[in-house]
Parts: sequence; structure tokens; C-alpha cells
Amino acid sequence: MSTDEELPSTDLITLTRDVLGEQFRLGAEATGDLTLLLTAIQVTSKFIATNVRKARLINLVGLAGDTNASGEEQKKLDVLSNDIMVNALRASGKTAVLVSEELEQAIIIEGRHKGKYCVVFDPLDGSSNIDAGVNIGTIFGIYKIAPGSSGQISDVLRPGSEMVAAGYTMYGSSANLVLTTGKGVNGYTLDNALGEFILTHPNIKIPPRGKIYSFNEGNSMYFYPPVLKYLESIKYPANGKSPYSSRYIGSMVADVHRTLLYGGIFGYPDDKKSKNGKLRLLYEAFPMALLTEQAGGIATTGRGRILDIHPTDIHQRTPIFLGSKDDVLDVIKFYEQDAKAES
Repeated sequence: MSTDEELPSTDLITLTRDVLGEQFRLGAEATGDLTLLLTAIQVTSKFIATNVRKARLINLVGLAGDTNASGEEQKKLDVLSNDIMVNALRASGKTAVLVSEELEQAIIIEGRHKGKYCVVFDPLDGSSNIDAGVNIGTIFGIYKIAPGSSGQISDVLRPGSEMVAAGYTMYGSSANLVLTTGKGVNGYTLDNALGEFILTHPNIKIPPRGKIYSFNEGNSMYFYPPVLKYLESIKYPANGKSPYSSRYIGSMVADVHRTLLYGGIFGYPDDKKSKNGKLRLLYEAFPMALLTEQAGGIATTGRGRILDIHPTDIHQRTPIFLGSKDDVLDVIKFYEQDAKAES
């Protein structure tokens, strides 16, 4: 072997080691419950990743013959992923309330399995794209139950700023888990040989401005003026600047993942067709907004901070723009101009 060849690192930082390290730093304040809960979530991610890879081989591609809480047709893989999540989170003994996109009602955990955390999740975002080989993923957010509460719906109907952790796992050519516990954002990649998520993207920071936008412009005929004006400004910029590139995949996890790493803006605005917005607030917008802010970006409806919204329904929808600080501020300016023109 050549002497110039670099030997592989023998000091691997796994997700479990990283989370345990944070627990040790907290000392007596830490109970270890959140660590065990995050361990359960990473196990579900590995299980779902395995099934996504072989979905076609084991007949998991196709409709399950039902609709979810949002009225969308369920894929077989949606149902399986939901069952995997619910069973693992309940068995962890650390959860009190579970909210899934696939279930109309929240699950209230009773008996010996009840814990002090609430998990809201979309078990398989973007599953309608799986036939085309597009990256899909699991999104989750975690609340701690309020003092004195035994675990009620009210424990999740709280602003996203009160989440104690949030993240997503993206399934594609590799499985990538991106996580925040309120102290920055780290990215991990699943090493299939080891069966462990390895820290590969420490301390992710969104560049202050990017050159990519991710909007579903197929809906542009329904967009309100601030959004149309913003898109016009980046596609036909003044002063000789280069136009932005469009990179819209249609899987929120994939679009946001690219935005976190490379900057730019992801947008799913409200419009004349979807007046309350399209994305679910609790288990899509809140987790992604928390990750975005922890990485130095901004997440807004165009009219206010996403994480300040107080939900009134577990399946509530919202408009959202998130990404590089300067890019999102540009959108906000168009909304402010529109508000002044109307007043």
C-alpha cells in the first residue's frame, strides 16, 4: 500500500454518540429520555430506508386503497412507514402524544408506555414520487409535554418555537438524517455496512444568499402579486445580475435539504386555489422552519414568522418560504409593499 494513502478515520462520530455527548454536557439536567427517543427515531429511519430501497421488489409501490387525514391517496409504503413510526415511538416508553399525517386523530399513549414527549411526523413525505426514483423522506418534530400535563392534544397545539427537537431523514442514493436539538444543525449519513448514522455534515449553515429557487410554478396562475413580483425579480434581475436557477423536485424533504446545504429559497405560498397554504403546519412547516432558523436562515409565511404561529388544528395548513436570510427578506419586502398598496 502506498504511504501517501490516507487511512480511514477510526474516530467515527455516530448519531448516538453525538446525542449522548450532548446529554453528558447537560449533566444533572439531562434524564436521557430525549436521547432514547431520538434513538427510536433513528431506528425507524433505518427500517423505513430498507423498505424504500426494496419497495418495488416486495410490492410496496402502489395505492393502499385509502386516503390519509389530508384527503390524499395513501401508498402502501405510507401505511407501512406510519405503522413503523407509531409502533417504535410507543414502544420507546418516552411519548405521550403522537400526531401523524396519515391518521385523522392524534394517538394518546396510556399506561406503562406513556412518556413526557410528543412527536408530530409525516412518516413518508413525497411518496407519490417514489415510482420516479425521487428522494423522499420522514419529517418529525418533538415537544415536551407542558408542566402538569398528562399528555393532551394541547401539548402539540403550541408554536413551533417550543419544539425541543426536529429533523428529517431523506431516502435516496443514501439515507441522510438532519437534526436539531436547538443548538445548531447536524447532518448524518447512514453507513449501511455499520448500520449507523455517521456525522458527515457538522454545524450546517445556510449561505446568506443563494442562486436557486424551488417553487411549484405550475400553480403560478393562482399566485398572488407579491409572489409573482418576487419570481419576476429573480428570473429577470435588473443591473445585469445573473438570474436564479429553478430546481423544484416536488419532495419537500429533497427541496429543503438542498436549500439547507446550498442556500436559495424554497416556497410554497398560499394562493387563490389553496387559500390557507398547502403544507401542514405541525409536522412539515414547523420542523423545517426550526431547522432553517437553527442553520441561520429565515422561515416565514410572507407575513410573519412560521415558528410564532399558534396551531388550532393538528392538520392545519400554512404557506411557507424558507431558506437564505437575504433571499427570504426579499420575499417579505414584496409582501410589505403589497400591504402598503392595499392600505
